Amino acid sequence: MKTIIIEDEKPAARLLQRKLEKLNVRVEVMLHSVQEAIEWFSNNEHPDLIFLDIQLSDGLSFELFEKVEIQSAVIFTTAYDEYALRAFKLNSIDYLLKPIDEDELAIAISKFKNLFQINGNSNIDFEAIKRMLVKPIEKEYRKRFTVKIGQHLKVISTDEIECFFSENKGTYIHTFDNRNYLIDSTLEVLEHELDAKDFYRISRKFIISIKAIKEIVVYSNSRLRVILPTFKDEEVIVSREKVADFKNWIG
Repeated sequence: MKTIIIEDEKPAARLLQRKLEKLNVRVEVMLHSVQEAIEWFSNNEHPDLIFLDIQLSDGLSFELFEKVEIQSAVIFTTAYDEYALRAFKLNSIDYLLKPIDEDELAIAISKFKNLFQINGNSNIDFEAIKRMLVKPIEKEYRKRFTVKIGQHLKVISTDEIECFFSENKGTYIHTFDNRNYLIDSTLEVLEHELDAKDFYRISRKFIISIKAIKEIVVYSNSRLRVILPTFKDEEVIVSREKVADFKNWIG
């Protein structure tokens, strides 16, 4: 069985090679970029099986299939999240999520031997997969938070939130009606849960809503001060290392 690896991170490629050798699968060639792969496939007999990383240093590996008609079975090695992985399932393609588990690798090899060698070319719809990866399924962001007030629960929509801030190891919501609510989260977690079009982390202490920006003032040490409608407890400062990115965010 002729096998090659296409992976831009050479240590990862060597590690996969060692794992395959344990399964008595000999890797004959390792390629590390889209261009290198195009040149190799254009001038060599195609292997039985390709282990293919999706994101290579010079672009998406799908460019290979646009330039060369590949006559090989493919097992993807990928760090894409579960939503993008639906693309592989829908097209009956094996994939291995990094870091690659040796048991899952063995199962993938077994599946290849049982299915791909019997049926030949898998007729993969690479264009469909590329579209799903380049335009992944839209992520669901937090739209509301539930806070406890005494024995009651209150639902707060993100549209009501002026900013999030941390204080004394706690994280708080500050709303446009000038109220603070303690929440069971951290600013680090909130950065991933909130829509980046609407909220931005300006410093270690604050995430602000773009709708809440009332005024922006040049501050000392190349920083910026943001004036919010009701939050007056302390100055809301954009840290120096965030200033350029913040300016891009506000457009």
